[in-house]
Amino acid sequence: MRSWYDHAVTHAQALVAIRDTLEAAPGPVSIAVVDDHGEVVACLAMDGAARDTLDNARRKAYTAARSDATSTRALAEKVQSSPTELASFDPGFSFFHGGVAAFSGGRRVGAVGVSGLPGAEDERLAVAAIAAAGLEARV
Repeated sequence: MRSWYDHAVTHAQALVAIRDTLEAAPGPVSIAVVDDHGEVVACLAMDGAARDTLDNARRKAYTAARSDATSTRALAEKVQSSPTELASFDPGFSFFHGGVAAFSGGRRVGAVGVSGLPGAEDERLAVAAIAAAGLEARV
């Protein structure tokens, strides 16, 4: 019998995403890979990464996995002019750039969050990590 977990990012994919980020990052970052419910599959803080970046990466990934947007950037843009909508979101959400949903076969299977560099660079690394893991990013 198939379960919901049959459609989640795997540990193997998460480790590939992390390794790709370690090799590609121009500076110390943290990366979190979560399943489609926002639960951590794997995470890592590079040597020299600021202490808060690991929690930031996890929150970015959680947001991208659980929101209706495909990235934290897209979600931030959506709520930018609506303080009421912003206030209604899960308090665990992050609106900093660098969280990107991962898809496989048209289904959201998880997300990657990267933190430690400027938002655009965090997002670029997250998209590359998703591709390296054989998944699709829709940003």
